[in-house]
Amino acid sequence: MQNATLLGFDFGTKSIGVAVGQQLTGTARPLTALKAQEGTPDWNLIEKLLKEWQPDYVVVGLPLNMDGTEQPLTARARKFANRLHGRFGVRVELQDERLSTVEARADLFKRGGFRALQKGQVDSQSAVIILQDWFETH
Repeated sequence: MQNATLLGFDFGTKSIGVAVGQQLTGTARPLTALKAQEGTPDWNLIEKLLKEWQPDYVVVGLPLNMDGTEQPLTARARKFANRLHGRFGVRVELQDERLSTVEARADLFKRGGFRALQKGQVDSQSAVIILQDWFETH
């Protein structure tokens, strides 16, 4: 599916970054960051995003250690991905997200200095990087 619309999620226990992308162009842009309580988002807001963008896929970043092993957050990100699929029936894929936050911070800093490094902006920019990495590998 070359003309697919995707939503990307950068899962976190306090904030979940969201981005939208187009497979045809291989580009993504930040949308928002959703507050989370111990990793649980407001599912109504996620449903609203899914209805608005009607993605063909959802890509959830999979946090791994630098050596590729899983960490405690890895299982929670998988659970979030499974819940997205179970609640909304959307196709969900996982994407290695190692160093996405570091890259997001560097990108934002280049464009706006320290003022650009607000938590929500970093999380949604991380979701952009997750989607762009997915495009490069698919």
